[in-house]
Amino acid sequence: MRIGIQGMGLIGGSFCRALKRYTDHTVLGATRNPATVAFARSVGAIDGPVEDLAALDVCIVALPPEATMDFLRSHVRDFRPGAIVLDICGVKAPVVACADALYADAGVRYVGTHPMAGREVAGFANSTADLYRGASMILTPTDRTDRDALETVRQLSLDIGFGRVVEATPEEHDTIIAYTSQLAHVVSSAYIKSPTSEKVLGFSAGSFQDMTRVAKLDPEMWATLFLCNRGPLLREIDTLMENLAQFRTALSAGDRGALVAQLQRGRELREQVLLRQHTTA
Repeated sequence: MRIGIQGMGLIGGSFCRALKRYTDHTVLGATRNPATVAFARSVGAIDGPVEDLAALDVCIVALPPEATMDFLRSHVRDFRPGAIVLDICGVKAPVVACADALYADAGVRYVGTHPMAGREVAGFANSTADLYRGASMILTPTDRTDRDALETVRQLSLDIGFGRVVEATPEEHDTIIAYTSQLAHVVSSAYIKSPTSEKVLGFSAGSFQDMTRVAKLDPEMWATLFLCNRGPLLREIDTLMENLAQFRTALSAGDRGALVAQLQRGRELREQVLLRQHTTA
């Protein structure tokens, strides 16, 4: 197949590299900076630039949500009937709502996806062919999604190293991702803002590193993701604040029993999560 990647940052660039390393497909790339395309070609990450969308069998749109929706609206008539177009945005409901009916009516097979992988650094220079090894790929089909196209995307995901392919509705995806990803970035960013962070040299170990790792993020991208998924993320923040308030109340009252009970419940929930992951692996 001729596969085009629109957007060659960390995620799009890693798709380019993975497809070239692990498949025999022709891989073409497109981005705003021609120098990035030229560099990617020079290192063997792509076979050449995307010159004609109508010549693609598969197009992977690896852009931020707003840019993705603009691209999908602008180019719906530029793909050949039967081609597969997929986006990789970290929020799905607004993007799928934008593209689903539009592309089905044009005879183009659209699939919403979200690769659960990333790094704390951005750009093509930080992309890697193994970014997706063992990761989960989430597919968000609707009643309009072509099942053959869905299977093609599923197999392509496995071919480049994804360890698991999961299906969810766009709304279910956004509800869960608000907890598993977006809230973690909010908490990490809020945690590092303590004035005590200026004095941690020599006092920090694994816990501090774990809590602050994802505070090293792209502020523009994550602000967009938060706003696109505002409702579910607000609910998760409210839940977190309620749980923190319980700890504060127990600590303020010197209630050791309440503290132990809350910590024990957190430990049990963590063990249950690990057990489910182990039994479904």
